[in-house]
Amino acid sequence: MITYSEQISTIAHRAQAREDALPVRDPACRSRFWFHPRPTSKVCLFFHGFTAGPYQFEPMGEAFYQAGYNVLVPLQPGHGIAGDWNRDHPPPLPTDVLIYQNFAVDWLQQAQSLGQQVVVGGLSSGATLGAWLASEYPQQIARALLFAPYLSGTNRLVDFLVEILPVYFEWLNKDEPGHHGYDGFRIPTLRLFLDLGQELLDRVAHRPAAPMFVISSASDRATNPQDHQALAQAARTLQPQTWYHCLDEALDIPHTMMTQAEGNDYQNLLITLAKAFVESNLTWSEVLAIGDRLLHGNTFDGAVAELNLQQRTAAELSVMMALLDLKAIVAAHQAELKP
Repeated sequence: MITYSEQISTIAHRAQAREDALPVRDPACRSRFWFHPRPTSKVCLFFHGFTAGPYQFEPMGEAFYQAGYNVLVPLQPGHGIAGDWNRDHPPPLPTDVLIYQNFAVDWLQQAQSLGQQVVVGGLSSGATLGAWLASEYPQQIARALLFAPYLSGTNRLVDFLVEILPVYFEWLNKDEPGHHGYDGFRIPTLRLFLDLGQELLDRVAHRPAAPMFVISSASDRATNPQDHQALAQAARTLQPQTWYHCLDEALDIPHTMMTQAEGNDYQNLLITLAKAFVESNLTWSEVLAIGDRLLHGNTFDGAVAELNLQQRTAAELSVMMALLDLKAIVAAHQAELKP
């Protein structure tokens, strides 16, 4: 039987050999791994966004590693490949969703060999892929962190065009210093995630998924926060440990929310929210019960103690509670519970 040290060495060397053979377009696109010398209680498996690379999870991966987690951020199929890609010669992104799904399952199996529980996560299409894993293998996944999952766009006309047109699209931010992925893509390579996202919105209402934390930004111009909230609400009917939060528009956090280099000046806030969810063990109703007591003048610690939730509540949750519009959220939740 292969030892743990042999396993992490094999994972790293295979990824390096595979990416050397591509070759990669930029060192930032290489798979990133943070391994402890022995198996950990939890392992994070993160999927980067569409046309991007593992560099998007550099800050969060480092933070979870420092908190005691093994972390894997593999380069996705067809991504990060060197070449003179353009409208006439588009990058070789997959057009078959099974390629991504098989990739995700393979990495889930590798992550399971490195610790006791697996936390999956992703940004945009990577979050859609993570949500699919959480719905397909709920017993094998402890938590899912879904940052602005691509379920549809913010513009219904654009969604319609994604469905029908084989055109080439070029990113508006392709010249920004934090951008290391492809400058553009053919629309059919994105269409498969739109289809998968719509399937997920239907599925989670009828099949229990792993606990999810869906995080939106009101300043996101690429995906639709209303769909994110709908995903969380649908999943919560069968999985009460499903959370949702939309980052305020005043923070001006873009769709590429994972790093300061890609426009999020509050990347540490995002990391804190992620850790609040992963290191807590609370239903959304329990989170709101804490909020209700805060509205009535309790301190955070006092509210947690009153509800006897000390052993299941991460300290980072206090930061999230300070961000929430508690009055509106508690009222909306109470309305949902009425027959």
